[in-house]
Amino acid sequence: MVERAEAVLARVEALLPPPQPDPDWRTVRAARWRKRGGRGFLQPVAHPHAIDADALVAIDAQKEAVDRNTRQFIAGLPANNVLLTGSRGTGKSSLVKAMLARYAARGLRLIEVDKADLVDLPDIVERVEGRRERFVVFCDDLTFDAGESGYKALKGALDGSIAGPAGNVLIYATSNRRHLLPEYMSENLETRHVGDEVHPGETVEEKISLSERFGLWVSFYPFAQDDYLAAVACWLAHLGVAEPAGARDREARAREALQFALQRGSRSGRVAWQFARHWAGRQGLKRRS
Repeated sequence: MVERAEAVLARVEALLPPPQPDPDWRTVRAARWRKRGGRGFLQPVAHPHAIDADALVAIDAQKEAVDRNTRQFIAGLPANNVLLTGSRGTGKSSLVKAMLARYAARGLRLIEVDKADLVDLPDIVERVEGRRERFVVFCDDLTFDAGESGYKALKGALDGSIAGPAGNVLIYATSNRRHLLPEYMSENLETRHVGDEVHPGETVEEKISLSERFGLWVSFYPFAQDDYLAAVACWLAHLGVAEPAGARDREARAREALQFALQRGSRSGRVAWQFARHWAGRQGLKRRS
């Protein structure tokens, strides 16, 4: 029976894809964690999305906080895992990518991990632990439903595993929810009042405990009208569109940018980028015709 089982295993292993080698981190700046045939591997990103941090407007305080933490990290000094939360389209993911563009030459590397693959975090950390490069594990748009397995894995990776944290790995996560989990009105019934103090129930404490394991919280807020127009001007300049010479033309462009945002129901850096592409493409067609 043992011989037959070994023969079957040999045939199965022959059908599985061969293990993928780890990226050459001396030349690779970013990678994604992927799975094929049940095996996880780091897939190099040939052309990482390079974003200039100076092009991100109206988030100066947030840029300073994340940049300072990242500088501490690449210098080998104590630094925190970062949770970037707040309004959609305000530059949370772009700011993380901007850190890679700014500090890749100094050894910073980025590993993107989907929420479904967070259970593999210990394997990912084991692959890069001990290298001289500094790795940011990037989890974008991170939210959990009750009972998801990645929730516990992330808690252990942040703080709480029997193994000590890797000195060259941090986790940067973005989310529209501050506590990462859905909150229900019924959970407020668990709140206890002891004298003048309010003590949250166990369910609420459990949900708060995950976000509290991030040492640095960075909040993003909806753009004011002037911030949105400043973002539009910045992205248009990035696309090579010159500022209109006349005041009437500038007012017309600003009015159309505001109408574009009104149709989308949001003023944000993402909407400003979308309008800039819309405007730049239309102006380019006019010049060609």
